[in-house]
Amino acid sequence: MRSDVVKKGIPAAPNRSLLYALGYTKEELERPLIGVVCSYNEIVPGHMNLDKIAEAVKAGVRAAGGTPVEFPAIAVCDGIAMGHVGMKYSLVTRDLIADSTEAMAIAHQFDGLVMIPNCDKNVPGLLMAAARVNVPTIFVSGGPMLAGTLNDGRRTCLSHMFEAVGAYYAGKLDEQGVEEYEENACPTCGSCSGMYTANSMNCLTEAIGMALRGNGTIPAVWSARLRLAKHAGMKIMELVEKDIRPRDIMTEAAFHNAETVDMALGCSTNTMLHLPAIAHECGVEISFDMANEISAKTPNLCHLAPAGFTYMEDLERAGGVYAVMKELTKKGLLDTSLITCTGKTIAENLEGVVNRDPELIRPIDNPFSPTGGIAVLKGNLAPDGCVVKQSAVAPEMMVHEGPARVFNSEEEAIEAIYAGKIVSGDVVVIRYEGPKGGPGMREMLNPTSAIAGMGLDKEVALITDGRFSGATRGASIGHVSPEAASGGPIGLVEEGDIIAIDIPGKSIQLKVDEAVLAARKAAWVCPEPKIKTGYLARYAKLVSSADKGAILG
Repeated sequence: MRSDVVKKGIPAAPNRSLLYALGYTKEELERPLIGVVCSYNEIVPGHMNLDKIAEAVKAGVRAAGGTPVEFPAIAVCDGIAMGHVGMKYSLVTRDLIADSTEAMAIAHQFDGLVMIPNCDKNVPGLLMAAARVNVPTIFVSGGPMLAGTLNDGRRTCLSHMFEAVGAYYAGKLDEQGVEEYEENACPTCGSCSGMYTANSMNCLTEAIGMALRGNGTIPAVWSARLRLAKHAGMKIMELVEKDIRPRDIMTEAAFHNAETVDMALGCSTNTMLHLPAIAHECGVEISFDMANEISAKTPNLCHLAPAGFTYMEDLERAGGVYAVMKELTKKGLLDTSLITCTGKTIAENLEGVVNRDPELIRPIDNPFSPTGGIAVLKGNLAPDGCVVKQSAVAPEMMVHEGPARVFNSEEEAIEAIYAGKIVSGDVVVIRYEGPKGGPGMREMLNPTSAIAGMGLDKEVALITDGRFSGATRGASIGHVSPEAASGGPIGLVEEGDIIAIDIPGKSIQLKVDEAVLAARKAAWVCPEPKIKTGYLARYAKLVSSADKGAILG
C-alpha cells in the first residue's frame, strides 16, 4: 500500500507513534488509509451539511475495510462574497484548494481519497488536486438546495433574489417585496438550486466519470444524499483495490464527454474556466475553440434556472445527469467505452436509464435548440475569444448592436445601472476585472441581475473581461481575452463606440477604424494594480488569461 511508508517497518516507527497519538489502533493501520477531504464550514450554505456527508463517507469506508482520515478544504460562498472586494477572493481559492489538498495528500501518503466539495471553486479545485495527486479518488458533493416558494405559490431561487434588487431600484418592487424574496429564495442548505456554477460542476463530475450517479442532482436535504455518501465510501475501496486513478478516468475523451454534457445541460459559463484548468492538470489541453465545435453538434436539452423555471430537484426526478447522457448516446455524441469511478464503463452505467420527464429533459430529436448552451465569440474586441451562455439569452438579443457605456470597475457600472443611466440599446462594458486586472476575475451577478430586474435584459448587453455567475441570464458576455490589463482591445473602447454582437455568427466586433484603434493602443498606459500586496498580488503575477482557464504559471 502507498501508506506503508508511514505504517510499516522499523523506519516508520516514529510515524506510527504519531498515528497512535491520534488514537488509531494497529488493526486500523493495517487497512488502507483513505483521506476524506471535507469542505465543511459555517459560512457557506452549500457546505453546512458536509460534516454529515463526511460521517456517512467514513461509515462507508469502514464498512468496506478501510480507515478513513478526515482533513479540511476551504470554500467561499460566491453569493455572500458578491458585490464587494470579497469576490476578488473567489476564483483564486480554486488554486489554494488544489495546492493545499495536494500538500496534505502527498505529505501523509493516503492510499485513496474521497473528495467532499459542493460550491463553485471547491469542486474544480479538488478535481485539479485529484489529477495532481493521482491516487484512486471519488467525489461526493453536499447536493443542491431545494427551490424556494413565494407567498403566491411561485417557485423562486437566488437569481430571482438578485433580480429583485434591480426591480426595487427600478421602482417595480417595494421593500416588502424584496423581503419576501429574501426570506424564501434559499429555503434549505445546499448549492443554490438552479443550473449555476456549483451544480454545473457537480453534474460534470458525473459526466467525466469521477462521481456516482446522482451526485449532481440529489438534493442536500434528501436522505438519499447520505446513502450516496456511504456508497462513495464503499466504492473508494474498490478503486484502491483495482488501482483505478483519476488520470485513468479523466482522459481527453472524458473531457470531450464533459463538454458535450455541459452543452446539453446548459451549464454555467464558468465551466469554460474550470474544464481547461482541470484538463491541464491531467496533461490534456482543451481550447476555447473546442467549445464551439462541440456546441455545433450538441443539442441543448435542458432549460433549468436561470434559463427556465425548473430546478435541480426536478432534474433529479426526471432521471438526472445519466438521463441526459442517455439521450446524447442516441446520436452517438458520447464515448461510452470510457472507464469511470464505478469501475464500469459509461455504457454499463447507462444500462436501463430512462428519461422520466421529456418536457424537462427534451428528447434528442426535440431539443430546446439544435446547438449547445454555451457559445464562444471572437472578433476584434476579443481576438482570443469570449463566452456567453446562449441558452439564457432572449431571442431578440442574439444579434445586437449598440453604443458602449464604459466602466473601469464593477462598482462604477452598478452605480450607473441603479441610477437609471443605462437605457435600451446600450452595451455596458466593464473592464479591468479580469484574472490579472481584478485581480481575481470577479463575477458580475449584481449588474446583470440589476439589468434583468429592471426589465432591460432583452434590450441591453453587458460585456466584461471578468466573469458571470451561473445565475446570470441575458446577453452577458464574459471572459473577454486578452483582458484590458494585458493590453487587450477591451481596454481601448471609448464611450459611444458601436459594438456589434452576433451570437449565432460567433462574432463580436468593435466598429472603430483600425487606424483609430492603433492610435489608442499607442497611447494606452496600463493602470496601476488595484491590489499590491498579499495573495492577490502574487496571483496577478502568475495567472494566465481567461481563455486558457486562468491557470497559474
